Amino acid sequence: MKKVLINFNSNIQLLQIMKKQLFLLASLMVMVSTWSFAQQIQMPQASPSAQISQKIGLTDVSVEYSRPSTKGRKIFGELVPFGQVWRTGANAATTLSFSTDVIIAGNNVPAGKYALYSIPGKTSWTIVLSKNTELWGAIGYNSNDDILRFEVDANKLSRKYETFEISFNNMTDTGADLSMKWENTRVDFRIETEVDPIVMAQIKELVIDAKTTNPSLLYAAANYYYTNTKDMSLAYAWIKQSVESDPKYWTVHLKAKIEATLGMKTEAIESAQQSMKMAEEAKNPDYIALNERLIKSLK
Repeated sequence: MKKVLINFNSNIQLLQIMKKQLFLLASLMVMVSTWSFAQQIQMPQASPSAQISQKIGLTDVSVEYSRPSTKGRKIFGELVPFGQVWRTGANAATTLSFSTDVIIAGNNVPAGKYALYSIPGKTSWTIVLSKNTELWGAIGYNSNDDILRFEVDANKLSRKYETFEISFNNMTDTGADLSMKWENTRVDFRIETEVDPIVMAQIKELVIDAKTTNPSLLYAAANYYYTNTKDMSLAYAWIKQSVESDPKYWTVHLKAKIEATLGMKTEAIESAQQSMKMAEEAKNPDYIALNERLIKSLK
């Protein structure tokens, strides 16, 4: 019996020793993990990431890219060699996304996300859209993944851009230029979107087919027809109905402009005077000035 008790006590002591060892090991792992985390150094990125978005027509366009800086280096022809595929930025390849189909360089590009590569040259660049958006830079680039290639001019700038920049310029109702600038070089290409078929389909559904009497919808349809020089007689019928139902200084002003376009000078002046009076009551100097200029042009 005594021997059994001795063995039992020995086992208890052994378990206690093992528990202490496990506790020490666990504590050591926590300390190492904490030490490793504490040793991380937070520093600014050499080429910080950026994202820009732009509504072009009815399409959402976005760009994700990293922005390297010159830092005293010669860029094009040296750091970025001529004639070689470039990630068009730094780090991962730059991506370009479209919420609807677009037109670039006369080519239809389906809605989606694409890698934006380029091949810089002295006087022109080749722009490439690739369906492979997962590459790190141009490593592994394969021309079989291209959906579009086209040439653009490379323009020299008097101003130096220290940091690579992508922006949208020359906005219209249906398109915009995507502009890339770095060092003393600027490259642009045009992105066009389909707007008229979409808007006309909405006008047909909500105004024409529905025979709406909603003054806001009638004004919107009339304004689109006027702005895009479509059927002015139909635009006039819509704006007259809108004004008769709920006159506002901006709707009456549109009525005046359409009347002027139709050669109805007397009616246009009367409408402009009415709009100007309403704008004065609303204390809106912009529409007061617009009506003054319209009346002056008709006299």
